[in-house]
Amino acid sequence: MKAAMIRTPEGAHPTATDGPARLSRADADALAAELDALRAEIVAELGARDVAHIRAVIHAAVAAEAAGRALLAIGVGPISFVAGTGALALAKILENMEIGHNVMHGQYDWTGDETLDSHAYEWDIVCAGEHWRHSHNFEHHTYTNIVGRDRDVGYGILRVSEVQPWRPLHLIQPVTALSLALLFQWGVALHDLRIYETLAGEQSVSELAERSRPFFKKAGWQLLKDYALYPALALWNAPRVAAGNLLANGARNLWTFAVIFCGHFPAGVHFYREDEVTNERRGHWYARQLSGSANLEGGRLFHILTGHLSFQIEHHLFPDLPASRYPQIAPRVRAICERYGQSYVTGSLRQQVKSVASKLVRHALPKRARRARATTTALPAAA
Repeated sequence: MKAAMIRTPEGAHPTATDGPARLSRADADALAAELDALRAEIVAELGARDVAHIRAVIHAAVAAEAAGRALLAIGVGPISFVAGTGALALAKILENMEIGHNVMHGQYDWTGDETLDSHAYEWDIVCAGEHWRHSHNFEHHTYTNIVGRDRDVGYGILRVSEVQPWRPLHLIQPVTALSLALLFQWGVALHDLRIYETLAGEQSVSELAERSRPFFKKAGWQLLKDYALYPALALWNAPRVAAGNLLANGARNLWTFAVIFCGHFPAGVHFYREDEVTNERRGHWYARQLSGSANLEGGRLFHILTGHLSFQIEHHLFPDLPASRYPQIAPRVRAICERYGQSYVTGSLRQQVKSVASKLVRHALPKRARRARATTTALPAAA
């Protein structure tokens, strides 16, 4: 079949018709067999190399946090403040992306190490781990890009596809998106509370209160730690420490938002209606992961800082494989995409940021909703 790698060009705006190639039942099963075999091969290789990688990143994050907090607490002048804030931001990014996200996906459960246990790990953001494991690990990775099932499509407040219905609130979504970027950890934390269901009468206030307990416990601790305990330990430098923590959290929020949105919502990524994936076979599920994700191009340090979510396509195919393995398997995944005519969307961070920003502006307008009814194509159900 014709190669289907899509390198996001400047100014490109693929429509809903730019979907994946339709797979027959036989091709879907063959695609599944190849990808399953690739996964099994990597699983058989897992060992000391993978543990060494995650341990090295953990040590780097701990060292960066210690340096950052020390510079903020005892330093004087703008140079130590900038250096301390930068080191703390680096620590928070590493912990959030390469460590927290990947450990909580179960990528290291095979080690039997309690400190790397996906069910016990609690990351350094206001979102409770149990909430994220449900809304992200289960809902998003099972129902990827199915509008109405995957609540990560626009996070319930942004319209990123013609398949989504337009609402007047979407007119201000460029501003909404910027606000979400600055406060991204709070958006993630509130996501699984389903507040909108309570407002719509689908969830009782008592149910919301019960669901909110882990959130208030976790968010309360994070606020206390960053804006009370650490500043208090710095005595006269308390305002400086609080400001450094605020900026470090903000930098982590912006970086995480950019990586996640560029991996899910740039031009070329496909979205589905629920009726398009009825009786979906495993091969079609794999095809949906391929068409519903996008990669970012960069060097080794860049990939580590993204938690290897710069290989979002490989992550969606194999979310429980150690992410540091994604660069190894990416060329083979791309070759498989070429053989089966599946899309492989990739581009630089700058290109993908521009593409996402353009899409947020375009889909804020109601005229796109009318066009969707005429242009959206379906992924055929399995025979």
